[in-house]
Amino acid sequence: MKNINKTIRKAATICLAGSFFLISIDSIAQRRVGGGGGGVHRPSGGTQTRPSVNRPANQSRPAVNKPAATRPGSNGSGTRVTRPANGSTTNINNRSNINNRNSNNNVRNSGNRNTNISGNTRNVDRSRDITINNNTNTVVRRNTVVYARPPYVYGGYRYHAYNPYYFHPYRPFYYGPVWHPWGFFVATLAVTAIVVSVESTQYHYDQGVWYAPSNGGYTAVPAPVGGTVNNIPSGAQTVNTGTVNNYYYGGTYYEKDGSTYKVVPPTAGTIVDNLPEGGKEVTIGDVKYVKFGETYYQPVKVDGKDKYEVVLVEEDK
Repeated sequence: MKNINKTIRKAATICLAGSFFLISIDSIAQRRVGGGGGGVHRPSGGTQTRPSVNRPANQSRPAVNKPAATRPGSNGSGTRVTRPANGSTTNINNRSNINNRNSNNNVRNSGNRNTNISGNTRNVDRSRDITINNNTNTVVRRNTVVYARPPYVYGGYRYHAYNPYYFHPYRPFYYGPVWHPWGFFVATLAVTAIVVSVESTQYHYDQGVWYAPSNGGYTAVPAPVGGTVNNIPSGAQTVNTGTVNNYYYGGTYYEKDGSTYKVVPPTAGTIVDNLPEGGKEVTIGDVKYVKFGETYYQPVKVDGKDKYEVVLVEEDK
């Protein structure tokens, strides 16, 4: 009987010890996976599902401050253009500099009353024109050679020319940036300009252009007959009047007078290669002339080249 009791007590002790051991192992397992039964449950398929995270609706991501980006300038000069990092429309530094340069150029151009020159076109400032006496050098001198061709008669006048009329459009010849047509205003003159007195009137002469004082500046005017200068532009054309050689430049005729050159009127029948700016095409009957002041030029063709002849105009009596 004692043996049976010992056996029962031993079995009970073993059962209690086993139960305690199993409980300890389960507690340790639960502690390792998070404790309290809140562990992550893996489905039988082996795919892990993460718990969803609920953020407040008004929560935004924190702003990330990126450094300003730079790139080399397009002109390859090494100039760098700084772009704002926040994508705003702030002007680029180089573009501002370009705008500033353009505005400075506009200021300089607006202050230059000598007008803009583009190719063969000039914009003459007519706001400061003075009354120009076109007759100072436009009275045509008669040629000693008798005209072999009958004149063109129209409107009570006879228009004499040695060469037959050959129409070609009036295309003003460009004498360069220092030459100016009648009526062209300049605020100041170059240091090369000289003063020339003609019949108690003072003119200023510079590189083939004659000026008269006008409203705080100077206006280009027809060359006064009798005006004498020591030099004329090297590009002057030598023209034969039938009796003596003249020198033609920019619509003005000069005659050699000793060591100087004197302004003279155009001689009828003189042929010139070109006409400057400032002329006007006028249609008289069936003929189109180019008129400078009171001087008429007839378009002609000589040796296969377009030229102009000074026309003698007389009243038809």
